[in-house]
Amino acid sequence: MPDVVFPLDSTKPFTDQKIVGHNRWHPDIPAAVHVKPGDSFRMDCREWFDGFIKNDDSADDVRDAPVDIVHALSGPVAVEGAKPGDLLIVDILDVGPIPQEEGPLAGQGWGYTGIFAKENGGSFLVDQFPDAYKAIWDFSGGTATSRHVPGVSFTGIVHPGLMGTAPSADLLGTWNTREAALIATDPDREPPLALPPEPNGAILGSLTGEDFDRVAEEGARTAPPRENGGNQDIKNLTKGTRVFYPVFVDGANFSVGDLHFSQGDGEITFCGAIEMGGFIDFRVDLIKGGMDTYGVSENAIFQPGNSDPQYSEWLAFSGTSVTLDGEQRYLDSQLAYQRACLHAIDYLTKFGYSPEQAYLLLGAAPIEGRFSGVVDIPNSCATVYLPTAMFDFDVTPGPGGPTQIDPGMGAPHSTF
Repeated sequence: MPDVVFPLDSTKPFTDQKIVGHNRWHPDIPAAVHVKPGDSFRMDCREWFDGFIKNDDSADDVRDAPVDIVHALSGPVAVEGAKPGDLLIVDILDVGPIPQEEGPLAGQGWGYTGIFAKENGGSFLVDQFPDAYKAIWDFSGGTATSRHVPGVSFTGIVHPGLMGTAPSADLLGTWNTREAALIATDPDREPPLALPPEPNGAILGSLTGEDFDRVAEEGARTAPPRENGGNQDIKNLTKGTRVFYPVFVDGANFSVGDLHFSQGDGEITFCGAIEMGGFIDFRVDLIKGGMDTYGVSENAIFQPGNSDPQYSEWLAFSGTSVTLDGEQRYLDSQLAYQRACLHAIDYLTKFGYSPEQAYLLLGAAPIEGRFSGVVDIPNSCATVYLPTAMFDFDVTPGPGGPTQIDPGMGAPHSTF
């Protein structure tokens, strides 16, 4: 096993660890770990809310989840010799839940999926699902099942939701300026258009005093993906993946977190993967001057891993860029994907699932989402593919009508 360079003790909060990570992006957060090109190492990761979400039958914790504290990132890791303009090569050698542990912390044999309430950030289908819901998933080897969404089991597609390098001061300024301008167009919108810097809840590694206060005021929130990678939630960054990250500061200052046992394309419920803590093994290297050599001035490129679950039969749903009220939109691919997801949800309710159970399943299971047509004005076409083997019953249309399943206790629900 590679050396554990960023260890975490499951019995202690994120801020009480031997090495403290961070939850903001800023070039002045000091490196917590130093490695060399060619090194292999392990990093422990806490689930993104640091244990706030519980393994129970209430969604009050999802409703009240403190978004100011996320994400609990392990790092930064400085790579010797890395300079702005280089490409950082990151190989994912292995990734999984917390090894050999069972307990109350997500990753200790279980994980969770949540639909975020509109008042706390919302989700991809926030207008149709404005309230908080939760599903707990139990792990058995590589398989996930849930008492809240019965009748399904599927192989997880384990991956990190968030990896990235530190921004330069100029890049951080660009983020904050452009996101502030967006917020200013509708400052009272719910959910908000973006999340500005927020000192409350900031965790900044080893920084203290005036430096801590300054960085807390300036640091970018980690919720969105940006030019440095970040919270991209790409489900195919599995074991065997190689990623090429642009380097913006000396050492690159690479960080990781938000591990997922599984996820559907889009992470559509916002807390839409199966969230967990765990471990991830890396090997790193550098391509000197690689950003200019390969034209990667922003946003990582990657070679996907080779450990995805193998599903061969699918049931697919399509949608176009027309609103539920019948308003025509011009080539709106996001709207088309929303409509495809809603069609899949409507279909699954005919078998006995509640809309919320179906929605949670689409967020957690390894569904495939595709933009299938983006040129035929005025309608984009998007599709969502469900692996039929994950159902314990025949989910395809037939002359006998839909099988009626026992929906069990349903998904825990909470409202404001």
